[in-house]
Amino acid sequence: MADLCLRDVAKSYGAVEVLKDIDLDIQTGELIVFVGPSGCGKSTLLRMIAGLERISGGTLEIDGQVMNDVPPAQRGIAMVFQSYALYPHMTVRENMAFALRLAKKSRAEIEEAVNNAARILQLDPYLDRLPKALSGGQRQRVAIGRAIVRDPKVYLFDEPLSNLDAALRVATRIEIAQLKESMPDSTMIYVTHDQVEAMTLASRIVVLADKGIAQVGTPLELYHAPRTEFVAQFIGSPAMNLLPGEIVETGEETVVKLKGGTARVAVPTDAGQKGRRVNLGVRPEDFRLAGNGDAGAYTGRVEITEALGEVTLLYFDTGGDNVIAKLPGTRAELRGQQVTLDADPAELHLFADGKSLRPAAG
Repeated sequence: MADLCLRDVAKSYGAVEVLKDIDLDIQTGELIVFVGPSGCGKSTLLRMIAGLERISGGTLEIDGQVMNDVPPAQRGIAMVFQSYALYPHMTVRENMAFALRLAKKSRAEIEEAVNNAARILQLDPYLDRLPKALSGGQRQRVAIGRAIVRDPKVYLFDEPLSNLDAALRVATRIEIAQLKESMPDSTMIYVTHDQVEAMTLASRIVVLADKGIAQVGTPLELYHAPRTEFVAQFIGSPAMNLLPGEIVETGEETVVKLKGGTARVAVPTDAGQKGRRVNLGVRPEDFRLAGNGDAGAYTGRVEITEALGEVTLLYFDTGGDNVIAKLPGTRAELRGQQVTLDADPAELHLFADGKSLRPAAG
């Protein structure tokens, strides 16, 4: 469908700088997900690509053509918004055909496009219904269908599942994944604040923070090799634990002295790092109960347990540090107990001055 190239893209509202130095290449067939905290500019960036917001600086190219001053209707882009925005007096068929009628397409072209989109989205039984006779998930599929019939170069999704309840979010997320599988050459950009959507849908995730891009990578790259403490804590739920400590031994493995124990980390450091203050990163799911007599990386009293069935979350009374462990099975008996935790050295992370000490891949 289309390659996108953003170079030094910036956005300001008067003296207020919202985004700066955005450099990003998106290849044909990718599903790119923008994530980040509220106010980081992810929806603004999407709207700049769509042409709904002017670019203050830099260039946006689609298939090698600069699009900065090209009107939205001429960019070959279709956008699905958070709100369905369906015409209530029109049937599903009429809603999906509306943009094609405005474009003066023939009756045969319109019918073929609508029927094809309805087949892809499994909307065939509902083509003659009004929106009020549809569920929330079906209405969102109609909104996606309006984009598909236009056969755009790029599909843009702005938090399309935010208005759905939990069960519908799961079902519709799976439908979007199946849609992408059925359209392997389509280029899609998807904005969400939901980590599950980002991790399960994305070819690559773009994490936005501090007016720019914090890191770009596949979901598992961001999960296993975050470059900063921010990305480490933003990707994954519950967030990664950060335990303050000091490097006491260096080499192929690094030994870190912590307030509640000692940890060996499979991150090489040189002798110059000895005595350096660091934060040890441990994902809640990587914690395990230490054996009897083992020092472990962390010892604390379990304040609260949350039994989720397949796992139990342990919240520790730490006197200031928030520590969460996720253990398999039901472990309600640990509430109020003093517990020592350890973790595989290969799964631990080290951060200094907010940045990872793990060598970059490649």
